[in-house]
Amino acid sequence: MILIDDASKLWHRLWSVRLSLIAALLGALDAALPYIAPAHASAHFAAATAGVSLAAALARLVAQPKLKGDPNG
Repeated sequence: MILIDDASKLWHRLWSVRLSLIAALLGALDAALPYIAPAHASAHFAAATAGVSLAAALARLVAQPKLKGDPNG
């Protein structure tokens, strides 16, 4: 596994990473909601997680040229 150049400096600015973290948060909320508030459990979190995950996969394919070699974007 080879990381991109300056991955440690740029990871938080990459859209695929941002969307993946949001998808992980939504997935965790989807798993916890039936235990926290059973009356409010719904398929909305699962659908949102799937949508954000798909967006993260698509964002992974999009080049972000502003980030290459420019830490200030």
